[in-house]
Amino acid sequence: MTAPTGTEDPLAAALTAEYAAIWAYGPIGVRLADAERKAAVEAEDAHRSRRDALILQLSTGGAAVPPDRPGYALPFPVTDRASALRLAVEVEERTAAFWRAVLPASTGAERDRALSALIEYAVRATRWRRAAGIAPLTVAFPGRPG
Repeated sequence: MTAPTGTEDPLAAALTAEYAAIWAYGPIGVRLADAERKAAVEAEDAHRSRRDALILQLSTGGAAVPPDRPGYALPFPVTDRASALRLAVEVEERTAAFWRAVLPASTGAERDRALSALIEYAVRATRWRRAAGIAPLTVAFPGRPG
């Protein structure tokens, strides 16, 4: 999952980011236990719901729906709880960046959905940072490259 470039439809790019986020939560979830695993399942479900809504929105609006890939390259190996939590933070931050890119290209209800996604992913990234013991817990401008 790379940062949005502005050369493609921001909603299609956000959909591609959702595909990658869903895929990443597989390796994340198997390295976590108990409440953290439950949180990973809930995060994956949230990304699935947003993916499904985007597919519907794009297809009914006549836009091209980018296909999902069979797999995605992870930015680093996920071998234990610490690396799983680090990846969860990165997934939420990167996906938030794609939704942030939708904001200037949208209005009305579409903009509200994009803002809702950005906020949800920023909050989830903060929760994952807290679980991982990563400081600072928050970032000044969620979804913006650091």
